[in-house]
Amino acid sequence: MSKPDSRPPICDYEGSNYRTEFWEGKGRDYEDRVERIALRRLLPPRGRRLLELGAGFGRLSEEYHGYDQVILLDYSLSQMRYAQEHLGANGRYTFVAADAYHLPFRPGSFDAVAIIRVIHHMSDVPTVLNQVRQVMVNGGTLLLEYANKRHLKSMLRYARGQQTWNPYDLKPVEFVELNFDFHPDYMAQQLKTAGFLLKRSMPVSFFRIPLLKERVPTGLLASADGLLQLTGLHYTPSVFTRSLAVGETTNNLYNRSLFVCPNDGGELAQDGDVLICQSCAHRWAIRDGIYDFKAPLDE
Repeated sequence: MSKPDSRPPICDYEGSNYRTEFWEGKGRDYEDRVERIALRRLLPPRGRRLLELGAGFGRLSEEYHGYDQVILLDYSLSQMRYAQEHLGANGRYTFVAADAYHLPFRPGSFDAVAIIRVIHHMSDVPTVLNQVRQVMVNGGTLLLEYANKRHLKSMLRYARGQQTWNPYDLKPVEFVELNFDFHPDYMAQQLKTAGFLLKRSMPVSFFRIPLLKERVPTGLLASADGLLQLTGLHYTPSVFTRSLAVGETTNNLYNRSLFVCPNDGGELAQDGDVLICQSCAHRWAIRDGIYDFKAPLDE
């Protein structure tokens, strides 16, 4: 396993007001509703242990009520604090600050993983998907949302000569630093290579148009979107997928010791609010109930 300092650049929301500046009161009730519709359709309603990768402030956390244990992970420690405040003292939730390129979990620890509004910040999709597959049991469900480069607006712009990048090309496009759009065929290839069997792909956010959102009731737009999600017309800015982890994997679903060192996969021993790797001796902090694997204390 490569060391944390070898990771690609990371989009860090540390200290940002993502919750209040992007979601709450910012005209995105429609997006929130249609994403919940897709999530409920694709994610098994019950399970043993679920990981949400890039959970942010915990916007979707209540959707996982059917799981015995929910691990919320984000690179931003401050976002994890927001999530902790939002959810309160609930033993079902575990809060982790870590990066997706070096997950601090035992192989086969999860029967479900959700990645929503996150993978578009990843410059190295294969590594992220390989890491996720490693920590899942055989037959586990991966719910992955990605930003679609082959959406209707981009195709029209390309046809009119208003954008230089080709929406039909499989290569991801970085339209803003660390913001990527992906072709559906590219993402299907990456899922297969990482050890996932793509079972369903669903277009979401058909009406992500400011004028429509201003003039049409949110409930009506969301209901219409929910129906169109079933059409398979993959020309929307967002696509949700459900895949199964295939191949042999160690099953650690019922192992109470969830964490390993993200540096080398070594066993961790707890000493107060510090986890110490028994292999490389790196020390990782537990900060007010949040497991902090962003950087070891000895660096």
